[in-house]
Amino acid sequence: MGMSVTISAAAETDAEHILKLQYLCYQSEAELYGDYGIEPLTQSLADLRAEIARGPALVARLGDEVVASVRASIDDTGTARIAKLIVHPRMQRHGLGGRLLDAIEARYAGDPAAKRFQLFTGHRSESNLRLYRSRGYVPVSREEVGPRLTLVTLEKETSAGAYVASA
Repeated sequence: MGMSVTISAAAETDAEHILKLQYLCYQSEAELYGDYGIEPLTQSLADLRAEIARGPALVARLGDEVVASVRASIDDTGTARIAKLIVHPRMQRHGLGGRLLDAIEARYAGDPAAKRFQLFTGHRSESNLRLYRSRGYVPVSREEVGPRLTLVTLEKETSAGAYVASA
C-alpha cells in the first residue's frame, strides 16, 4: 500500500530537513543560471528558523520525510509574498507544487489584509513559470539581477482582494 502526501504547518524541528531539501532543490536552478551563490543555497539555519517562526510555512510529508515546502509573509501593502516553493526532485511533476501553492494561498483566505499574492522566479525556469501561470499568476515585472539572470515577478489578486475591488 502506498503512502499519501500530507501537508501541514512547518515546525521549528523541520528546519534542518527543509534546509537540506532547499539545498538539493536549488542545485538545478544554480546550474541553469551558472550561479551557486544564490540565496537559497547560502541561507543559514538560523535565518530559516526565523522565517518559519514568522510563518506561515508549510511542509509536505511522505510518511516522516519532508518532501516539499513553501513559505510566505505579508507586507504592509497587503502583498502576500510566497517564497521558496520546493519539491524533492523525485516527487516533481505529480502536482505537489500546485497543492502546496494552493495550501499557502488558503492560509490567507478571508484575511482582509491580504490583497494580492506575489512570487518570483528566474526567466529560464520554465516549469516554475508554467505552474504559476496555471494557477492564475501573471507577470508584472522583470528585473535583470545579473548577466545571466532576470527575475520575473508574478502576481494575482486574492479572493478578498478581488471582492474589495468589485465592491
